[in-house]
Amino acid sequence: MKFFYGAKRSAPYFEGWYLKHQSKEGKTLALIPAFHMDSAGHRSASLQIIYGGGSWWMEYPETQFQAFQNRFQVRLGRSCFSAQGMEVNVNQNGLLLQGVLKYGPFAVLHSDIMGPFRLFAGMQCAHGVISMGHLLEGSLHINGEVIDFSGGTGYIETDRGRSFPDAYLWTQCGWNGPGDEGLMFAAATIPLPVGGFTGCICAILHDRKEYRLATYRGAKIERWSSSGARVRQGKYCLEIELLEKHDLPLRAPVDGGMERTIHESLCANVNYCFWNGKHLLFRHTDPCASFEYAAR
Repeated sequence: MKFFYGAKRSAPYFEGWYLKHQSKEGKTLALIPAFHMDSAGHRSASLQIIYGGGSWWMEYPETQFQAFQNRFQVRLGRSCFSAQGMEVNVNQNGLLLQGVLKYGPFAVLHSDIMGPFRLFAGMQCAHGVISMGHLLEGSLHINGEVIDFSGGTGYIETDRGRSFPDAYLWTQCGWNGPGDEGLMFAAATIPLPVGGFTGCICAILHDRKEYRLATYRGAKIERWSSSGARVRQGKYCLEIELLEKHDLPLRAPVDGGMERTIHESLCANVNYCFWNGKHLLFRHTDPCASFEYAAR
C-alpha cells in the first residue's frame, strides 16, 4: 500500500489523513493532518482537531510537513502520526493538546477500498482505509483535561485528489474491541467528462469476516440523504439511520484550497442494520459513530 501520493503531484491537489481515537468510556478525538496545493500553486499544510463541543484549525508552512510513500508516517509541526502511534504537541488557537498514544496492530482490509475506481484519473477524490481498528494505549492532555485512551479503539483513513465531492455521505463506527466489529460507508456524486453517477464504497467487519459493498461490485444505492442510506448488493442490504447528531464545522478542499466549510458529527447516534436476505446479520446502534453529510 502506498501511503503518500503527493510528492510529485501538480496543483491543484490535497491529501489528508483522518485519525479517530475512542476511549473505553466513549470520549472521542479526531485529528486530520493534511497537505494541500491550491490552483495558484500555493503549498501549505494544516491540522484540524475535533473533540467534545469544539473544532480547531491550524495552518502550517509546507516546510513543517513531511510524509512518506512507503510507510504511514506524517510529521506536522511538533506532532507526528505513524503506524506505531501518535505524539501530538499543539498550543495555539485556544487549544492545548499534548501527549503520546501507542497503536496496536492495524486491522487492514483485504484490498484497496476503491477497487478499480482507483485507476480513474479524472475522479475528484480517492479514498483509502489504513486501519479499520487498532488498540490504543496512553493518555492525552486537552485544555487541562486528562483523557486515558488505554484499551480504546483507533481508526485511520485517508483522502486525496482535487476536491471533496459536491454531495456525499460518510459514516464510520467500530465496536466490540479494536478491529472486531465495524464499518465504513461512503456515498458520493462522481462527475465525469460526460455525465456522472452516484457511487458508494463500504467495508464491514462482522463475525471475523470482511464484507465489501461497492458500486464496482454491483451495489445499488436505494436511498441516501442527510438522515441515512440504504444500499443493496445481491443478497446483502445495509441500512443506516441517523438518530441524533452534533455537528461541528471543518474545512474541506476545493481545487486544492481548504475553502469549503462542511459539518461533521464526530459522536452521532446512528443505527445500522445489515441483512443477508431475510436473515439479520446484526443490528447495532452506536452513540459514538461518526457521520457527515454535505451537499452544495
